Amino acid sequence: MTTVRIIVLFLLAAVAEIGGAWLIWQAVRENRGWWFALAGVLALGGYGFVAAFQPDANFGRVLAAYGGVFVAGSLAWGIVVDGFKPTVWDYVGSAVALLGAAIIIFAPLATRID
Repeated sequence: MTTVRIIVLFLLAAVAEIGGAWLIWQAVRENRGWWFALAGVLALGGYGFVAAFQPDANFGRVLAAYGGVFVAGSLAWGIVVDGFKPTVWDYVGSAVALLGAAIIIFAPLATRID
């Protein structure tokens, strides 16, 4: 159950952070209105709370692992929402980032260097 919780929280964090940044981008770059910016600020604040619910107590580890999720999630957001056409290198880079995130967050505690 912990693995499912970790994955769900990372996905929620990605939607909140990437969505919030996208909303602010829309407000500033596409002149979509102040309510887009406000919604973006609220979503970005929500991201901080979601990240804090990760079971791992180490802020640095959680945020480092989330970085890989952010890389892949940002490209996925671009594909789905903005019609972005990724290159093979975008896919390879995302896979490497996700592999790094998985190694960081799921490595057995016994193998970590203190």
